Amino acid sequence: MPVKIRLQRHGKKGKPFYWVVAADSRSKRDGKFLEKLGTYNPNTNPATINLDVDGSVKWLSNGAQPTDTARAILSYKGVMMKHHLLGGVRKGALTEEQAEEKFKAWVEEKEKAVAAKVGGLDKAKAEAKAKALEAEKEVSDKRAAAALPEVEEEVAEEAAPAEEVAETAEAAAEETPAVEEPAKEEVAEPEAKVEEAAPAEEAEASKEEE
Repeated sequence: MPVKIRLQRHGKKGKPFYWVVAADSRSKRDGKFLEKLGTYNPNTNPATINLDVDGSVKWLSNGAQPTDTARAILSYKGVMMKHHLLGGVRKGALTEEQAEEKFKAWVEEKEKAVAAKVGGLDKAKAEAKAKALEAEKEVSDKRAAAALPEVEEEVAEEAAPAEEVAETAEAAAEETPAVEEPAKEEVAEPEAKVEEAAPAEEAEASKEEE
């Protein structure tokens, strides 16, 4: 029975999610399979791949043929590398310990490369976000600068009536005449009292003569 390692589609419309399966080559793409070997999610960056490496190597050793996309996924996760090293062990070119050491070294290098890629993507996202914020700030500053003359004009228009009222009040104060203080009543001089007393003295003198 010819066996293929291929992808089986799952997920929603527009957001595909795949299973990596070993299936009979005569079965439908999304039909029955012999074994599920892992998952592949292309909706993330980088793509998320979970794979049973040893199980995949076993199927390859038994003659299973991967499709082009499945081969790329297997190669990315080191399945093809491990299968090649085990072939060297079977031929006597390598011991199992040497093959395992080579495979671990390859995995470490691959993880470093993936981490560097993720770090680069995060840095690019941060730079893009900073540029977007800077662009928004420039637009905001331009709007504020454009609105400033209108605000100054409105303030000037509001201040003009107040200045006119103040000038009118000052002008009215200058035109109003000063209020004259009422004149004080003249104090009668003592001579008047003396003149009033004189007729009384003359009347008494005439009585005595009589």
